[in-house]
Amino acid sequence: MRFLVYDRLLGFGDDYWIEDDRGSKVFLVDGKALRLRDTWELKDPQGRVLVGLHQKMLALRDTMVLQRGGEPLARIRRKRLSLLRNHYRVSLADGSELDVSGRILDREFAVEYDGELLAVISRRWLTVRDTYGVDVVREDADPALLIAVVVCVIHLAEKERED
Repeated sequence: MRFLVYDRLLGFGDDYWIEDDRGSKVFLVDGKALRLRDTWELKDPQGRVLVGLHQKMLALRDTMVLQRGGEPLARIRRKRLSLLRNHYRVSLADGSELDVSGRILDREFAVEYDGELLAVISRRWLTVRDTYGVDVVREDADPALLIAVVVCVIHLAEKERED
């Protein structure tokens, strides 16, 4: 499954569609304006909330929290010791972890589970400059979760660059 994301800086109130490789709108990233913390909802085309994304208010390191149906789904934060490449750890509610690593700001990175590739994020296959692709490699992977992870990791990396 390949998804196309139109690259833009995420900010308060930003909304944008994520399309599949046939050009159909699949997910809406709905930015929530006038909130104390950075908050988005990942919705399906019918407007149902699939995953809620928000920044954790009180944390030593910047942390994003994902929720599904009001229940915790995952927590995302940068690994402490990662000097040459960006590395983020996604701690899932079931106790398992995803590893996100690569050149996040260049939109060239991967999401892995236990050393197995789940998704590749890249601009290489695309001719449109402000677009990157999310190629979900495993058929049993949760595309909404992976898209939410990608949105959060890029947001954390851009915020870190600004600081």
